[in-house]
Amino acid sequence: MSFSLPDLPYAYDALAPYMSRETLEYHHDKHHLAYVNNGNNLLKGTEWEGKPLEDVVKGSFGKNAGLFNNAGQHYNHIHFWKWMKPGGGGDKIPGALEKKIVGDLGSVAKMKEDFVQAGVTQFGSGWCWLAVKDGKIAVMKTANGESPLVHGAQPILGCDVWEHSYYIDYRNRRPDYLKAFVDHLVNWEHVGEMFDKASK
Repeated sequence: MSFSLPDLPYAYDALAPYMSRETLEYHHDKHHLAYVNNGNNLLKGTEWEGKPLEDVVKGSFGKNAGLFNNAGQHYNHIHFWKWMKPGGGGDKIPGALEKKIVGDLGSVAKMKEDFVQAGVTQFGSGWCWLAVKDGKIAVMKTANGESPLVHGAQPILGCDVWEHSYYIDYRNRRPDYLKAFVDHLVNWEHVGEMFDKASK
């Protein structure tokens, strides 16, 4: 299965003012496209050619750095676009997911605080996550293109803290970007769907 760039699930200016048209044009049309193109080139002739993306990501981790970096970022970004929506964020969280967050992390407010903190403290490029690990929801952070997928967990929400994700809109204010993400952008319905799949 070769990689292909998905369309954004909303217009380029739909997430403004929290994420601008310019950011989405650069991030989706240039950065994500580069992961797709590089990933397809690096996939050719490997044992993972024709395999589903998750298998490529897990299989190439620690074995083929170039392929992993591009496949991992392709996987992360496919979901990143769906993890946001116009008018998102807030506390409108599907019931089962909210109950699990409160049970495992203390409260929705604590989860958001820990999630933002994970993103703020991720040194250099990377991601912060909510993931299901050993049956519990955990807050995680990873470097570069890694995800909970290669650390024995199933990601259900991730925020990209590479500079290209926020520098146009927020310059060096990564905490403000992360706060805007949880308060105004998260598509909790999509997180809930991923949680349901991860819980089966």
